[in-house]
Amino acid sequence: MNYQETLDWLFAQLPMYQLQGAVAYKKDLTNTILLANHLGNPEKHIKTIHVAGTNGKGSTSSMLASVLQEAGYKVGLYTSPHLKDFRERIKINGIEISEEFVVDFVAQNKTFFEENDLSFFEMTVGLAFDYFVKEKIDVAIIETGMGGRLDSTNIIIPLVSVITNIGFDHTQFLGNTIEAIAFEKAGIIKPNVPVVIGEYTTETKTVFLDKAKECKSNIYFASDLIANDYSSDLLGDYQIHNKKTVVQTIEVLKSHFTISEENLKSGLLNVVKNTGLLGRWQQIHSNPKVICDTAHNSHGLKIVLNQVQKEKFDKLFFVLGVVNDKDLDSILPLFPKKANYFFCSPNISRGLPASILQQQAKDYGLLGKVCDSVSEAYKLALKESSANDFIYVGGSTFVVAEIL
Repeated sequence: MNYQETLDWLFAQLPMYQLQGAVAYKKDLTNTILLANHLGNPEKHIKTIHVAGTNGKGSTSSMLASVLQEAGYKVGLYTSPHLKDFRERIKINGIEISEEFVVDFVAQNKTFFEENDLSFFEMTVGLAFDYFVKEKIDVAIIETGMGGRLDSTNIIIPLVSVITNIGFDHTQFLGNTIEAIAFEKAGIIKPNVPVVIGEYTTETKTVFLDKAKECKSNIYFASDLIANDYSSDLLGDYQIHNKKTVVQTIEVLKSHFTISEENLKSGLLNVVKNTGLLGRWQQIHSNPKVICDTAHNSHGLKIVLNQVQKEKFDKLFFVLGVVNDKDLDSILPLFPKKANYFFCSPNISRGLPASILQQQAKDYGLLGKVCDSVSEAYKLALKESSANDFIYVGGSTFVVAEIL
C-alpha cells in the first residue's frame, strides 16, 4: 500500500473517535499493552512527559517541546487530533514523521492489528512510541487522547505528569460531574512520579491531592506557584494558564535536563516555529481580521469569546460549526447576540447539520445563514464584511481544519 492507501486502511479499521465519536471509545488498556509487548515495549525505552486535561493539552505539550528543543534536545511530540494531515500527530523537533515510516510500520504489523482488532488510536500510539525509539529521541511529550486513566497513552511511566485543567467535555465517557472527570484525568498520576496541575477548583483539588497521596507523588499547583508571565507567540488569553503550567513543569524537569532561563523564554516565544502548532487564536487574514481557534467546549470558549469582545471592530461575524455530540445548551449562551452568523457543518460523519445548529442557535438569539460547507461560510463572511470588521472561525477543531 502507498501512503494514502495506508491512511485509508488505518481510518477504516475500527471506529476512530475523530470521525465517529462514542463507538470508538474503549474502556480498557488490554489492547495497548498487547501491542506494546508485540513491539518490544518501546515505551520503556524513552523518557516521557505525560499531558492530560480538558483544554490546553496541545498548547502545553507544544510549549514544553519548544522549550526542550531550545535547550538542545531531540524532542518527540505526540498530539491529537490532526488538523490537515495524519502525520501532524507524530513529530520530532517539529518535523512530521515520514510517510515511508507510517507505510512500513503498518505493513509490518498489519496482520497483528487485524488479528487483535486494534483501534485507530491504539495503532497510532504504537506507531509513535516505535518511531521515537528508532529515532533515538532524548524525550517525548505525550498528550492523552481523551481522559487519562484508560487512554491508550497511559502505559508510560513519565518523568512528570501534567494535568492542565478540568472542564465538561466528553461527559458520555468520562462522567458528568467535575469530580468524575478529574478522577479520569488523575489516572495518569503514577507512583513516585511528580505531577503538575495547571488550574484547579475546590472540587478537583481534592481529587488530585487524594491521588497524589495514594501514589506518593509530589504535587505542584502551578497557578499558586508561578507569578511571572512570559511572552509567547501563542496569543490566546487562555495561554496565561498554560504558560504557568509549562514553567512549573520545566522547573520539575531541571533535575533531568539542563534548561536555562533563556531556553525557557525563547521556547515560549517560538512555539509555532519549533512545533508547527496550528489553530490557537491564529490570525489567517487582515482587513478584516480573521481569527480561528479550536476551542470547542464551554470552558475553552468562555475565554476565547471574552477575548473576541476585547477586539476593536465595526461588525462581528462568526463562521460556526460543531459536531453532533456537542452539548449546545452549554456553549450557545456564551456567544454574543449582536453578531452575524454563518452556520456550517464540518465535513465529517459527526458533523451536526448546519440547519439544526441554526435552529438551536435561534433559541439563544443568535441569527444567521445556513451554508453548504465551511469554505462557503468563510467565503460569505469575507464577502459580507468590511476592512474594519472581525471574523471568528470555530466551534470545532474540524471547522478550523477546513479553512487552514
